[in-house]
Amino acid sequence: MKINKHILPNGLRLVHYQDLSTQMVALNIVYDVGARDEDPEHTGFAHLFEHLMFGGSVNIPDYDAPLQSAGGENNAWTNNDITNYYLTVPKSNVEIGFWLESDRMLELAFSEQSLEVQRGVVMEEFKQRCLNQPYGDVGHLIRSLAYEVHPYRWPTIGKDLSHIEQATLEEVKSFFYRFYAPNNAVLAVTGNISWEEAVRLTEKWFGLIPRRNVPVRQLPQEPVQTQERRQVVKRPVPLDALFMAFHVCSREHPDYYAFDI
Repeated sequence: MKINKHILPNGLRLVHYQDLSTQMVALNIVYDVGARDEDPEHTGFAHLFEHLMFGGSVNIPDYDAPLQSAGGENNAWTNNDITNYYLTVPKSNVEIGFWLESDRMLELAFSEQSLEVQRGVVMEEFKQRCLNQPYGDVGHLIRSLAYEVHPYRWPTIGKDLSHIEQATLEEVKSFFYRFYAPNNAVLAVTGNISWEEAVRLTEKWFGLIPRRNVPVRQLPQEPVQTQERRQVVKRPVPLDALFMAFHVCSREHPDYYAFDI
């Protein structure tokens, strides 16, 4: 498997793999921002932003319509470490993917209306997953038990519903310009596209997006856990449940792959 790599002057990292067995091309862009980068009193922003990124960008009012018209599809997800966006499109329409992703990296169409719509969606998701079903609050309970100072102590969806409910447009803009930058992202291009074409389209659509001042991450060091922590919670649930969590090594450690399996 031949993996090609290139870094643009603005810091965007391009990774490419050509697969001639398909007629499709996939673009995957990862931003180095997750729930761990949030203020403890303003959690859930990384996940909220995942939704806002589909609400229209500065030059494209509707993200989904042109992609679907080109035969493509897309999705995204957020965790405590990263935010990931991906799309697939027929190789003949691949430039549409570069156009769409570059425009929303450049700037979103920030508006109170878009924020209100997506905030409502995220709040309903919070209620449905965490408040309105048995065992829904386990993620909140076990994270705060497993971590005392590290921002892993709250889940991606946020620590409290009020944090999303009270999010302002200025706070949202500030979050975007701190983290959504070419020098804070990796673009992976795979499928039926040559290395030369991938570089050409990346430079054409992403090359003029300016670098941004991405803050240096300074996370608090979690104290080493030396004894068991236990919490008993009573809820009107169908059955008793036992949840156990264990600390493991970092993603950079060679043993991480064994833990992942």
